[in-house]
Amino acid sequence: MQSTSVKSPSGTAPSEALISLYESMLRIRLVEEAIAEHYAEGEMRCPVHLSIGQEAIAVGACAALEISDKIYSTHRCHAHYLAKGGDLKRMFAEICGKEAGCIGGRGGSMHLMDVSKGMMASIPIVASSIPVAVGSALADKRMKTGKVTVAFIGDASIEEGVFHESANFAVLHDLPVIFICENNLYSVYTHLNQRQPDRPLTNVALAHGMNAVHGDGNDIETCFKLTAEAVKRARDGGGPSFILLDSYRWREHCGPSFDNHIGYRTESEFREWEERCPVRRLRTKLGDALTAEREQDMTSKVTSEIEDARAFARAAPLPDPRTAGLHVYA
Repeated sequence: MQSTSVKSPSGTAPSEALISLYESMLRIRLVEEAIAEHYAEGEMRCPVHLSIGQEAIAVGACAALEISDKIYSTHRCHAHYLAKGGDLKRMFAEICGKEAGCIGGRGGSMHLMDVSKGMMASIPIVASSIPVAVGSALADKRMKTGKVTVAFIGDASIEEGVFHESANFAVLHDLPVIFICENNLYSVYTHLNQRQPDRPLTNVALAHGMNAVHGDGNDIETCFKLTAEAVKRARDGGGPSFILLDSYRWREHCGPSFDNHIGYRTESEFREWEERCPVRRLRTKLGDALTAEREQDMTSKVTSEIEDARAFARAAPLPDPRTAGLHVYA
């Protein structure tokens, strides 16, 4: 898939726009590496699913959206939350189960949300956010808000019946919804070729009459370009789109470690994808446009932000046990 230079709507020079995207990816990478580094200390009171290696999809896609546009995420939601403008202090507090967390410490890593930024929900059950996103798009179309909804999904989501029901409904009603499929090849420990027949995943969306495109999920310019085109299409009344973006998670399915040794994937496969690191790839492209001094300033700023967020989470109180029954439906 050919990529084009990212152009900022405010007229910023393409190199400055790319530097901004690089900083966003670097921030997510450093945040998740800090989570992996400190996870064993026991402060984080929930499982974590890291997006290290997949940062370009979240950052590129969210850069093509307005703050008022809505996104729905999965169990692997840190990158989406941060790319959409979520608060890092509240994210760390949520992972630590603290009252100051973005949903009061009730959900942990897999339930990050910030409605004020359009991060509507993160739902860990595979494919379960899809019908919610479609309902959101239906509401916005009926209310003529002009908003676009994005559902970030994994490759395993299209194996669930609810994807097909939702895709059918979205196409029939020309809904302003975009399905961004992050294809990292694995559903937990099972490779795509053991779960689905040998055909392009885009064919599944095409069979429902949906606009479908395929791109390199480790090329942030491609991620931005394809999302921007789908957003314009949706906002102009052109209906839903399916964007398939290929990438690869570096760490284990759930947890902070590497798991190549357990046998479901090879070290050589991992190394091949590691060479395609989206962060390093953009850094190479930027060349002298991003000076070493400026990059060091970025790193120092993010490192300081992470330490402040961790300190905030440690100091925050646990939720009052008397509130445990709130927001629970029987």
